[in-house]
Amino acid sequence: MTIDKSALDKQQPTILSFIVDIPNLCSLAGLACTLSAIYFSLTGAFYAAMIGMVWAVAFDWADGLIARKLQNRTADDMRFGGQLDVLIDIVSYGVTPAIVLMSYGQFELIYLVTAFIMLVAGVLRLSYFSIFGLADGSRYKGLAIDNNSLVIVFLFLFEEVSSQGVFAVGFCLVCIALAILNVSNISTPKLSGNPINVVLLAAYTLGVSGWYGSKLYA
Repeated sequence: MTIDKSALDKQQPTILSFIVDIPNLCSLAGLACTLSAIYFSLTGAFYAAMIGMVWAVAFDWADGLIARKLQNRTADDMRFGGQLDVLIDIVSYGVTPAIVLMSYGQFELIYLVTAFIMLVAGVLRLSYFSIFGLADGSRYKGLAIDNNSLVIVFLFLFEEVSSQGVFAVGFCLVCIALAILNVSNISTPKLSGNPINVVLLAAYTLGVSGWYGSKLYA
C-alpha cells in the first residue's frame, strides 16, 4: 500500500500558521520578555531583568485565559499551544532564573551548581506535569515553577538593603528551597485560573515594574 505524500502534506498545517493564534502570540510575547531578562541579567542590569521576568509570567497567565475564552480553536491549535507553552516555560522559569543566579553570583562555581539543581527540578516538574497534569483538575503536585520567577522578583526588592555577597548567598538558598518545593509532594492550587489571582498578578506586575523602573531611571 502506497502513501500519497502530497496528500499528507496538504492535511498538515504549516508551522507558521500557528503564529496567528492569539494565545500563541501571547506566549511568544512572554518569550520576548524572557529573552530580555536573560540579556539584562548577563549585562548586570538586574532590575531590568526583574521587569522582564514578571512580564513573562503575566503573558504566560494571559495566554491561558485567552485560550479558554476563544471558541473557534481547533484540536491542533490546542495541542500546539500546550506544547509551545511547556517549551517556553522551560526557558522562562528554568533557564532564566538559573542565568540570573549565575550572573549575580559572578559565575562562581557554587552558583553554577545551584543553578543546575534549580534547572533539573524545573524540567522534572514540567515533565511530570506534561504526563499527569493537574490533580483533581485544580491542584498541582509540587510548586508550579512560574512561582519561582514571582518569588525571585519579590526577593530583589530587598537587594539594595544588604551587601552583594550576603544577598547572593540568600538568593542561592532561596533558589535551592524553590527547587525542593518544585519536586516535592505538596499540593498547591492552580493560581492562574482564578480571576482574583489574575487581578493580583496584574497589580503586582505593574507595581514592581514601576518600582524597578524608578530605580533604573534614578
